[in-house]
Amino acid sequence: MRHIDFRAMNCEMSVVLDTDNTAFDVLLQQVPTWFEAWEQTFSRFRSDSELSQLNASTGQWFKVSEDLWTVVDMAVRTARTHEGLVTPTVLDALINVGYDQSFEQIGQVAKPARAMGGVGALDALASIECDANAQTIFLPQGVHLDLGGFVKGWCADKAVQRLVVSLPQNTPTLMDAGGDIAISGAMTDGGAWPIGIADPFDVEHDLALVMLGRCGVATSGRDYRKWTQDGIPRHHIIDPRTGNSAQTDVLSASVIAPTAQQAELASKMLLILGAQAGMAWINAQNDYGVCVVLDDGEIRMNAQFEQCVWKNTSVQP
Repeated sequence: MRHIDFRAMNCEMSVVLDTDNTAFDVLLQQVPTWFEAWEQTFSRFRSDSELSQLNASTGQWFKVSEDLWTVVDMAVRTARTHEGLVTPTVLDALINVGYDQSFEQIGQVAKPARAMGGVGALDALASIECDANAQTIFLPQGVHLDLGGFVKGWCADKAVQRLVVSLPQNTPTLMDAGGDIAISGAMTDGGAWPIGIADPFDVEHDLALVMLGRCGVATSGRDYRKWTQDGIPRHHIIDPRTGNSAQTDVLSASVIAPTAQQAELASKMLLILGAQAGMAWINAQNDYGVCVVLDDGEIRMNAQFEQCVWKNTSVQP
């Protein structure tokens, strides 16, 4: 195995190649550079990022790079086909509930809430215009974007795609972007990759071990990025219907999907919808596996997820 660990987007990152060939270490060393470039494009916490420049350009058309165009267009189209439940138009709501700087800087208590102003997330979603020919985006006054619900999964998928085209055919590749995981395919010996699903009640242990081939995996939860504001518990998953942190019985949701970006979207959809409606929605997707942990500790898995769970608890794969 060849691997590299690094930090980007305020998360721990890892890339693994299932090969012993040290010649590929040079390629692995490029991955942190890719993420630095993506962070400079997509970060809302960098005043000079391309996303920040787009957000400052409200009321006029703004020409963007290919990467920002791809992600914003994907995020807007996806949100519009999913009733806006996971939408990039939640930046003002996030700031209103106290998430106005990187999580490490917030601490346990955020600034007092303020009148949000601007345009509600769902109304804002309908008002965005994207011109594919000119590669330009129009944000009306009062509309600002946060791509946190879309971009890590996209970056994980993109990193694996870049690595695969640069490696010998069928070199198994895994990219873990802060818990959003993209896998190119089975390991060299034909076996599956073992992926631990974190237990939100016990960070030292996993609640399940799943064995996976080509797919994406993501977990969303309100067990980590949480704080108190005006005496009210807050977390970073916004329900755009209310403009506040989602009120839900789901503590964490882990999803297996065809891509990491799809898994990231689905895990947030499930958390916002809650266990009953979320499981019904996810099961209608046919090829998605899901494991949710409720506030009371109950664990629910659908059949697709259970099929991936390592059953021999006494022997590690």
